[in-house]
Amino acid sequence: MKQAKDFIAPRIAALPPSGIRKFFDIASRMTGVVSLSIGEPDFDTPWLYTRAGIGCLERGGTHYTSNRGRLELRKAISRYMERRFGVGYDPETQIVVTIGASEAIDLALRTVIDAGDEVLVPDPSYVSYMPNVVIAGGTAVPVPITMENGFILTPEALEKAVTPRTKALILPYPNNPTGGVMGLRQLEALARFVEKHDLLVISDEIYAELTYGDEKHVSFASLPGMYGRTLVVNGFSKAFAMTGWRVGFLCGDAEILAAANKIHQYVIMCVPTASQAAAEEALKAGFASGFSDVARMVAAYDRRRRLLVSRLNAVGYRCHEPLGAFYAYPSIRESGQTSEDFCTGLLNDKHVAVVPGNAFGPRGEGHVRISYAASEENINTALRRMEEYLNERRQQRV
Repeated sequence: MKQAKDFIAPRIAALPPSGIRKFFDIASRMTGVVSLSIGEPDFDTPWLYTRAGIGCLERGGTHYTSNRGRLELRKAISRYMERRFGVGYDPETQIVVTIGASEAIDLALRTVIDAGDEVLVPDPSYVSYMPNVVIAGGTAVPVPITMENGFILTPEALEKAVTPRTKALILPYPNNPTGGVMGLRQLEALARFVEKHDLLVISDEIYAELTYGDEKHVSFASLPGMYGRTLVVNGFSKAFAMTGWRVGFLCGDAEILAAANKIHQYVIMCVPTASQAAAEEALKAGFASGFSDVARMVAAYDRRRRLLVSRLNAVGYRCHEPLGAFYAYPSIRESGQTSEDFCTGLLNDKHVAVVPGNAFGPRGEGHVRISYAASEENINTALRRMEEYLNERRQQRV
């Protein structure tokens, strides 16, 4: 008689569990832990957006919407993408509202990837990309990015990984976990590579609003010749502090989006109606105020970013300056431990939760991801404990 495990598809059985959630779950069962492990804004959703969701329910908005999402929301997304990033999409045919950016990534891959197709994925990068490629039936090909060049994806690294079977490139900038950002000239170099090899790009731009310094986010779809070969993933979770509402969106070529919507119809039906109403209000309020709520949160992240990075470098954790998202990605090699051992020791001994770098790919070994979507008080407490931990490790190695 078969056991339960015998019914599980081998490619699914082989998938690793999320390395992010592992340490979060352990920390949640402990007391006195400062957790800098989860990439979630510590701000509550602005009340104006929440009120719109509640109002939708009060008015009887408890029914299905269009599979693609409420047309008014899609119109607002179209306006948002054009005004903020210079790329326009037809709300009728080129936008699908999804269950967070996570569904948009999965949807894009399952729409375009077939057995035997290869997808180039920066290493390290967000934990879901490689598993999602596998789930879609393709092969994920890691492409190294390093601290030495600011964790930027280069044509030279891509050329070493591309093959005749390569069909797509995942372009996740601003980058989770590294905080790396790619500027216009760097993206233009990638565009030449993409055109040369006739690839599709899945551009995950969920952190597009979260950049620091003078250089603002450039959407890959805005580059000459890239609009038609780019699927843009974005959403409301990070910049609008709406993680629990689960609203994202996928934008791109109308024919590809029509195919993607077929999967979305069968698997999801539609995003919850009240969540769509809240997201629509977030954009409506943003247009009215110049996106002041977003700017307020970004300013707070920027202060925390500078505090965290300067202190990490001062006490011996070599850390490149993250220019986007809300993560620092320091080296922990000074401790003499693997990423996994470091995180386990730091959690057990000092009650600080961070994520091992190798959760984001093999090239992440020797690093940890620290989220600064947390209060300055918690960041300062964590930094003090991390300094103590590193000093104790140094003494043990003498």
